Amino acid sequence: MIPPPVAGGAPGAPVAYVYLLQSRGDGTCYVGWTTDPVRRLVEHNSGQSPFTRRKRPWRLIGVEAHPTAEAAKCYERALKHNHRMRTLFTTRLLNRAAEGRPRQVAG
Repeated sequence: MIPPPVAGGAPGAPVAYVYLLQSRGDGTCYVGWTTDPVRRLVEHNSGQSPFTRRKRPWRLIGVEAHPTAEAAKCYERALKHNHRMRTLFTTRLLNRAAEGRPRQVAG
């Protein structure tokens, strides 16, 4: 289940997400952050993101919720700079998707 976008929700409710996309064309994975995973997937698939434009179409594998946009940005940056951390993140979300478990993970 993809979490709905949060707009001024309850205190402590997640406001940002780190997401994992997978290219349906060649299986390449992409990590990013957003406040609205569904909107961001549409943007990737419509070619609005230069980096992911070449490998369309994309599918959303999973998201991890974070309490602030800054926390999500920081985690995304760490994933992109730490190969081992990114591999663990990717494997965890791909396994959850394969098992049919919910995509949202408390961050």
